[in-house]
Amino acid sequence: MSDAFTTRELDVTTGHREQVVDLTGDCEAFLREAAAGRDGLLNLFTPHATAGIAVIETGAGSDDDLLAALHTLLPADDRWQHRHGSPGHGRDHVLPAIVPPHATLPVIDGRLALGTWQSVCLVDTNKDNPRRKVRLTFLAGS
Repeated sequence: MSDAFTTRELDVTTGHREQVVDLTGDCEAFLREAAAGRDGLLNLFTPHATAGIAVIETGAGSDDDLLAALHTLLPADDRWQHRHGSPGHGRDHVLPAIVPPHATLPVIDGRLALGTWQSVCLVDTNKDNPRRKVRLTFLAGS
């Protein structure tokens, strides 16, 4: 296979609580090897029905603010028709409609072209599934 298309899968442990996990360092490490100074696109995809990928600021409270906003939009109560698992688990299945399970980001000279305060994160509100996969794929430009 050509090195124009390279994929790696990350194993991410989120534990048994809602989390926003910063994957920026993992993405940068992957691109150092896969992009090797080239331009292209980085695609992230999490193959789960209850997790998403977000580009947000972290470390200044925005990650906690995101979880709080999701609690407001998607309360963990008994209103959901999907009812197995923890109380309110049905909301976890609605999460990917708001925080999609994928993101595609520009890569310039082998580096993520993020804004100053932007980070790439896995958003996981599902307390019942403590292990997640995230697929990183670099597609080199021509």
